[in-house]
Amino acid sequence: MSFDLIQLADAIARHGPVARVVVAATAGSTPREVGASMLVWQGGQSGTIGGGELEYRATEAARELLVGGGSRTLIRVPLGPDLGQCCGGAVTLLTERFAEDDLTGPERDGIVARAVMAVDTTPLAVKRVLDKARAKGLRPAPQLLHGWMIEPLTRPTTPIWIYGAGHVGRALVNVLSPVHDLAITWVDTGTDRFPDAIAERVTALPAPHPAVAARLAPHDAHHLVLTYSHSLDLDLCHAILSRPFAGAGLIGSATKWARFRKRLAALGHSVAQINRIQCPIGDPGLGKTPQAIAIGVASALLKGVANKEKINRGMPGDRRYAPRKRAIDT
Repeated sequence: MSFDLIQLADAIARHGPVARVVVAATAGSTPREVGASMLVWQGGQSGTIGGGELEYRATEAARELLVGGGSRTLIRVPLGPDLGQCCGGAVTLLTERFAEDDLTGPERDGIVARAVMAVDTTPLAVKRVLDKARAKGLRPAPQLLHGWMIEPLTRPTTPIWIYGAGHVGRALVNVLSPVHDLAITWVDTGTDRFPDAIAERVTALPAPHPAVAARLAPHDAHHLVLTYSHSLDLDLCHAILSRPFAGAGLIGSATKWARFRKRLAALGHSVAQINRIQCPIGDPGLGKTPQAIAIGVASALLKGVANKEKINRGMPGDRRYAPRKRAIDT
């Protein structure tokens, strides 16, 4: 969980002043974890803090804050006694009003830290957390500490390059774009291939020659090849294999992949390198609609990314995980 400044700025630009509700602290069993947040404006909201009745009341309170012109509230809500929920814990909710003027300088060094209770000076414990985070470049966990709320700023850390803005590409971008840790670059042959509205976290890259554009991808990018043309797909696979990459997937049938393997080998790629491309992708058990394919591909991608992050942090990864290689025809 983190403070999404891009999403907040976009909501303010669209709706005017916005209330941000964040789970600042928890005790016992609760619907969501510390750092879970939602944005509320008159007539709408995005995100969730979970809990049904808890979220309903928090939304109403946030709108009252907007109407009343207050700056923030900090309340502790026992879920059982006050709301009649089965969760036996308690949640502390911080609700803050943000307008355009509040977006200048709310963070420093990737951390949003502010006093949310009346305190004369910055507590020593807060200084230690911030100094440690800034000295070592570590992201602190979201936390309410001695009257201060500390949250890391959302910074997409995993580059995802998606090639193809057809039905499957659009469905996949719709599924992945809300995931804050992903920096999505969406490539197709022309501007007319993309929808009119694209999520603010997605970079559309029109390129007459997508395989040339693939050379711009960072070395830790995950590539998903979903274009309308087998010829384009092959050129993209060749370009991806010709430089470092974190992962790659190609939509298609087992027959298509068998042909691609031979052609990629003829282009000089080793068997081990070719095997790094996952094809077919998706979960055929979910169906062959674009949305079903997107869910299967997104699930495999996110599991792989999470597993790699665990291994990089020295934690045991899930060695059982392996993408399923069953056919989805284009």
